[in-house]
Amino acid sequence: MATILIAEDDRRVRESLDRALQLEGYEVLTASDGARALELHRDEAPDLLLLDVSMPNVDGLTVCRTVRSKGDDTPILMLTARHEVDDRVAGLDAGADDYLVKPFALEELLARVRARLRTTLVDEGHLTLGDLVVDLEGRRVDRDGRVLDLSRTEFDLLEVLVRNAGVVLGRDVLYERVWGGELDVESKTLDVYIGYLRKKLEEGDAARLVHTVRGMGYVARVDA
Repeated sequence: MATILIAEDDRRVRESLDRALQLEGYEVLTASDGARALELHRDEAPDLLLLDVSMPNVDGLTVCRTVRSKGDDTPILMLTARHEVDDRVAGLDAGADDYLVKPFALEELLARVRARLRTTLVDEGHLTLGDLVVDLEGRRVDRDGRVLDLSRTEFDLLEVLVRNAGVVLGRDVLYERVWGGELDVESKTLDVYIGYLRKKLEEGDAARLVHTVRGMGYVARVDA
């Protein structure tokens, strides 16, 4: 079973997450500050990091940058009480894979953890979802041996969805990660590009991979 490192200075939050993750069957390491988190990361090599942004001594952003500076691609999920877009962008720019704003639903955190641990780095630089293979370095997408001709924006959107397979992503999250938050969430641009993606992904009556969750957003998943 995977090992998860929790770095959180709020004892109640830290202990709550520790219990919840252990009940899910994970091995859990805990740290109350960033310096200890870096020690545990070095010594124990966890499979995923949950980092609070605001911690004493060494904050979560610094931990994230330090890990990434060593070429380590361990999944990192940032936890933050801050609601400003700039703070969330700072976490992603530091190298985090995802973030959750406090207070968050435990079910959503567990889903995001599962998605990060499941998403399927087949080898370095590749993601898979069913018969779909996304080559991140070559920016090439194959589905069941068929190469898809995607625009830059279509590729970026698909990458975000596949990296978060099984997790419903809201319109605001997708606009921020694909378009840098430059477009209003009421814009129809996202819907247009979802339509483009589906047309290319589903050519030849292939099964749907990008699903609409009414009132919430979109999710990439393989349905049985």
